[in-house]
Amino acid sequence: MEINNLLQNLGWAINTVLMRSESQMLLEGKILAEKVKSKKRIKSLNEVEFKVFSQFGDDGIIQWLVNNLDIPNKTFIEFGVEDYRESNTRFLIMNDNWSGFVMDGDQQNVSRIVNSEYYWKHELFTKCAFIDCSNINDLIASCPFDKDIGILHIDLDGNDYWIWKEINIISPIILILEYNSVFGINRAISVPYDSGFMRTKAHYSNLYWGASLRALHTLSTDKGYSLIGCNSAGNNAYFVRNDKLNDVVRMTSLENGYVTSKFRESRNRNGQLTYIAGSERLKTISGMPVINTDTGEMETL
Repeated sequence: MEINNLLQNLGWAINTVLMRSESQMLLEGKILAEKVKSKKRIKSLNEVEFKVFSQFGDDGIIQWLVNNLDIPNKTFIEFGVEDYRESNTRFLIMNDNWSGFVMDGDQQNVSRIVNSEYYWKHELFTKCAFIDCSNINDLIASCPFDKDIGILHIDLDGNDYWIWKEINIISPIILILEYNSVFGINRAISVPYDSGFMRTKAHYSNLYWGASLRALHTLSTDKGYSLIGCNSAGNNAYFVRNDKLNDVVRMTSLENGYVTSKFRESRNRNGQLTYIAGSERLKTISGMPVINTDTGEMETL
């Protein structure tokens, strides 16, 4: 009985510390948000970056965008959020009271979201689903948002290009797409579509996934979006619907917006980090098949 009481008290203590820590993070984020949203002339998105719950500086970029664009519906949809502790839209819902719909393929992750304090405090909908081209539009239709949502964020580590190509029932104002910088800037390529694609199983290195920025740029341009830049980590590209561009939020070229990633997440066959960098990353997955998204032809890395 004493051990159970100790464990229960320990759990309460840990939760209290975490809640206080998050409160401090939110307060600091609010101060930073006030600083960046007033910036009207920036040369690149890294000038407005800051991190609260995002993996890199995306919280700041999103704050700058939502405060400098006309967005009637304060809603977002984000795919591949894991347990949502670290995500690009969590600060938005907790700081700005946006409404959101998030999805992940792991039921444990979804359960953690539902059992969180912020889930009942905010209008956050969630669904456990393994997303593919055959179900994506039905999944989106299941959420109660108008088609003109504020933000769509696709982070699937796999079929990102093909899923974005398939989506046709919403018209997000801000579009955030994860790109694979290892593929470089010159080729418009993506991993071939596979409804069951899993990054680690596809190649032990964890480097073979997703699409190049050029492929995503061409597709997004065709859908009526303009690139405005990438985060300084070189993994998320930001697009804005053409009718919403203004004197503050302006398009940039692919060449000016592209950022090469430098984080070192490669693994060996035993799943251990290898820390390889630069062109060595592409060499590791040399020979793997990719689709040229301009021609539809199969090629290799």
